Amino acid sequence: MEYKVSLASIIDNLKLKIIYLPEDAGPTGKERMVTSVEVNRPGLILAGFYDHFEDSRIQIFGNVEMSFLEDMNSEKRLHILDVLCARGVPAIVVTRDKEPFAEMLTSAKKYGIPLLISKSSTSRFMSALISFLNVEMAPRVTRHGVLVEVYGEGILILGDSGIGKSETAMELLKRGHRLVADDAVEIKSVSDITLVGSSPDLIRYLIELRGIGIVDVRQIFGMGAVKETSKIDLVVQLEKWNEQKQYDRLGIDDQFYELLDHKIPSVTIPIMPGRNLAVIVEVAAMNNRQKRSGYNAAVEFNKRLLQQLGSEGES
Repeated sequence: MEYKVSLASIIDNLKLKIIYLPEDAGPTGKERMVTSVEVNRPGLILAGFYDHFEDSRIQIFGNVEMSFLEDMNSEKRLHILDVLCARGVPAIVVTRDKEPFAEMLTSAKKYGIPLLISKSSTSRFMSALISFLNVEMAPRVTRHGVLVEVYGEGILILGDSGIGKSETAMELLKRGHRLVADDAVEIKSVSDITLVGSSPDLIRYLIELRGIGIVDVRQIFGMGAVKETSKIDLVVQLEKWNEQKQYDRLGIDDQFYELLDHKIPSVTIPIMPGRNLAVIVEVAAMNNRQKRSGYNAAVEFNKRLLQQLGSEGES
């Protein structure tokens, strides 16, 4: 599936100044869409090398590109910019608040290419733009579950309908943790190592509790109890207690949940009367953080056990 982001969204979020915007890219008309997460500094094409040029990328002109064009006469500068704009690039952005050449505006108008200015330095602007595009056009999926932040760990709680996901989240809120999403969690793969979850706009900050109905968490618990997005560090899968199933009691074997080609650490918690799920989720969050820091209590216990058995065997 191809993901897109509107040029208007890029302009608003990165606070770009508009020098020229064609009618089809304006707020009153059909918004132009950007389809590539990559950006380009067109040094080689300005020098006349056109092979492997990706015309779906936003073109960024920094000090180097502007200085290169400044040394040319007007006719040559216009020819080079015409060649670039004729490729139909999504937009041209001039950084460091530099004034575009008159030929740049002429070519932009001739071929309908948006011309924009950023106050930021070239490297800083490129970093911000790439980060924004990666988030907006990241592969995504929606999962039925609850996403909460517990001690700074993003916990995705999954399980069958009615098993107690929302009730567990509500108890965690009372204990000072934060809600990101209930019922539907939108998950994006923003990098090769990071998944980020959020809530659909329609149900943001809301929790459904059977027997009570819809509860607005922000209104009841305050702004400190909610968060718009969170990394997903751990998946907690709730399931009904099955006496025939052997549950891992030591936690030596690592479990993972596969999502968008990522392997997320996972734990399975069997549900039975008397178990305080909120406390168990808190402990799971802290234990997961410890493991990331290099300490695994189950592995350490196993080492001690083997050492003790070895010393007893020698005696």
